[in-house]
Amino acid sequence: MKFFIDTANLSEIQTAHDLGILDGVTTNPSLMAKEGISGKNNIYSHYKAICDIVSGDVSAEVISTDLEGMIREAEELVEIAPNIVIKIPMTEDGLKAIKKLSDEGIKTNCTLIFNAGQALLAAKAGATYVSPFLGRLDDIGHDGLELVSQITTIYRNYNIETEVLAASIRHTTHLLECAEIGADVATCPLKVFLQMLKHPLTDIGLAQFLADHKKMNG
Repeated sequence: MKFFIDTANLSEIQTAHDLGILDGVTTNPSLMAKEGISGKNNIYSHYKAICDIVSGDVSAEVISTDLEGMIREAEELVEIAPNIVIKIPMTEDGLKAIKKLSDEGIKTNCTLIFNAGQALLAAKAGATYVSPFLGRLDDIGHDGLELVSQITTIYRNYNIETEVLAASIRHTTHLLECAEIGADVATCPLKVFLQMLKHPLTDIGLAQFLADHKKMNG
């Protein structure tokens, strides 16, 4: 399973990179706004800074909702760095954009996936990744993990190459269950990765080892 970090915070991205676990980054306009990044030039410069840290795929989301605007933005974004992936919403024009960009050899990430039918359409259009939002489904009483399972099953039935990128992951249980289901990628905040480091028995065991060493060696 690939680990992507879902943030636009350079410090968090660097931390995940230094841990040796980082395969890529996902961002969106909300995450950029959270970091106080505004204006086209500043946003593009920030993407460049992210790509300077990360060698894996970095999803950069378009803000246009029409086909022409999406394509125009995509053509600008891919000039930033070779590992930029164009993040496009699941809409009719979004599918058309994914098809066009795919035909041109440009990687895409179809975002805001909330049912398996959407994921199948995105794959047919040539998306590199699809991003089902399991946490947001859980928020409204639906089983987000079941959606990830449905998509992975369908893709395997037909040897579809599109990768399932599980998004809106809220905690370690989400991440581990996505791994069990067979999602290709999990993207989540840094805190989820850091939570996976922790176990009380690890802390107790380390403290005991150090105490025994001190007792024997002074």
